[in-house]
Amino acid sequence: MQYLSTRSADHRVSLSTALQEGLAPDGGLYVPERFPDFGPETFADCTTIEAVSERLLRPFVEGDPLADELTAICEATFGFPVRLRGVGRRTSVLELFHGPTAAFKDVGARFLADSLARLNENADQPLTILVATSGDTGAAVAAAFWKKPHVEVIVLYPKGKVSDRQEQQLTGWSDNVQTIAVRGVFDDCQELVKAAFQDEHWQSRKRLSSANSINIGRLLPQMTYYAYASLQHWRTHGTRPTVVVPSGNLGNGLACLYARECGLPIGDVIFATNENRPVTHYLDTGEWTPFESKETLATAMDVGNPSNMERLRHHWSTAEALAEAISAERVTDEQIQDQIQRGLDEWSTVWDPHTACAVDVRDRLARDTDRDWILVATAHPAKFPEVVEPLIGREVDIPESLAKVMARSHPPPEIDPNLSSLAHVVFDESPSVHP
Repeated sequence: MQYLSTRSADHRVSLSTALQEGLAPDGGLYVPERFPDFGPETFADCTTIEAVSERLLRPFVEGDPLADELTAICEATFGFPVRLRGVGRRTSVLELFHGPTAAFKDVGARFLADSLARLNENADQPLTILVATSGDTGAAVAAAFWKKPHVEVIVLYPKGKVSDRQEQQLTGWSDNVQTIAVRGVFDDCQELVKAAFQDEHWQSRKRLSSANSINIGRLLPQMTYYAYASLQHWRTHGTRPTVVVPSGNLGNGLACLYARECGLPIGDVIFATNENRPVTHYLDTGEWTPFESKETLATAMDVGNPSNMERLRHHWSTAEALAEAISAERVTDEQIQDQIQRGLDEWSTVWDPHTACAVDVRDRLARDTDRDWILVATAHPAKFPEVVEPLIGREVDIPESLAKVMARSHPPPEIDPNLSSLAHVVFDESPSVHP
């Protein structure tokens, strides 16, 4: 299996190279050259998510040094449960928040961390992971790579644009993980990452890679929980469920589409967005227009220029073609609040603001359609107490893993959103020096 750049089909590399480069030299994103053609029967003897993952990912590592390591990597990735929980009314919730940082990104980050640590065992220089986060990615990457040998991590997050609890998770690291607060929005952090990758000075000083969903190493393992959940549903109900994915930078939704392209029993795929509207605007008008990000209650989805739209437009080259593959629905802050407020009574569940977007889309569309639903629960509600607790009238218990990270939190350096400010901190100052 080879991986090609979205900007040049002639530029093809191995999986190991794609993982370590993160971004192609021409600025494009790596995508698989093809998708294997599976059916549900291919996984008949796979009863665990580790087994499903290994079977699904085997063609994607074909001919790569990681092929012999795949079993061990899958086992290292899933050291926590992934649950498909029925909540009634032909609806199940795919709970992806049982990992170390209580968010879906633990899966992709742990797979990528284990893979890169293995690939760099004999490298002369450590690999530097440069990652932008709107909240959950940075914590998941930091946790996955913390104290891993041969790899160092730099996490950029928008100061004041993540929840207090998310900030505590982002700043609870040391050793090979450095966190930096950027005075701007997520899109500024993302642009800094892209700029560093294309800057000769950075390239000469660091071996750069990324753990954002621009890295194909994040998307491939995220396919596996969609495969696992859809197979469970298929075996029980014999139907292809509609999957609703809360979407910001679009990597998680794209992973669901990739799983469906591989022949897994997935029906319609709906991207639930907040009031940031680049996806819905593109599908409505046929014109791709990035927007300034708008701050909402679903902070991890506050993305005005999602990176993975480049991959979506590579695979589905027009808005009409993409509209055949997905639909997208916008959800307001008022609708998010309403769903959280009603969650305990109607679903016996406390929703986080992002999963509440998926619930609202399901409620809106279920009135006119007869289908089964899987709603993707991307984060634990304890990560957003300032939003959730006033609406439900009580405190949300904090998972033990979150409490441990938050107890280590310390103030990070802060920078303006430009590459020279970032270089000053990374190359010239200790992480303990704060402006």
